[in-house]
Amino acid sequence: MLPMQTVREIAQEIVAREGGFVNDPDDPGGATKYGVTIHTMRRLGLDLTGDGRVDVSDVRRLSREDAVEIFLDHYFDRPRIFELPKVLQASVFDMYVNAGANAVKILQRLLGQMGYEASVDGVIGPQTIQAAQAASAPDPLALRDAYGVARRNYYFRLADRRPASRKYARTRKGEKGGWIRRAEEFLSPKYHLSKLQFDRRVALWA
Repeated sequence: MLPMQTVREIAQEIVAREGGFVNDPDDPGGATKYGVTIHTMRRLGLDLTGDGRVDVSDVRRLSREDAVEIFLDHYFDRPRIFELPKVLQASVFDMYVNAGANAVKILQRLLGQMGYEASVDGVIGPQTIQAAQAASAPDPLALRDAYGVARRNYYFRLADRRPASRKYARTRKGEKGGWIRRAEEFLSPKYHLSKLQFDRRVALWA
């Protein structure tokens, strides 16, 4: 497992990246603060106002410290991300906050494409851990970059299918949106899309 201080720093970076309270009608996650959705708070029973229900007012009251603790417990330790190769942990952790078990499914599909046995079930178990460790042995950074590219492609596919989500992948000015920038934070610079490459990828979007 990564030293807890390092994991905590990653969680704090995620909180900073996610930003404060938003309640975007185009976001299936609903009301969100620091990356913690109202659905997550309801699942965890986080009634911060003490009024017997979990609603938007509880999301508004969530603190940065609350969000960090939620991420460490429910998005790093419980999914067993700490058992993956260290080179993958930060990116998978960040993606798990953003996309839940899909973060693990992306990795499992990638491992399968690389020739390793990994069921695509969104659960980090012995098979996934063993496959990830084997895949990382020759070149850990190559696996991290491959996962980062797979993350980016996942976001693009979401935006392809759901026009309302395209604003998360492309800004109004036509530049890389938050989703794409987020994926590329965990990619070696040589794999970042150029302006031309990005424009070509999103050319068919209205």
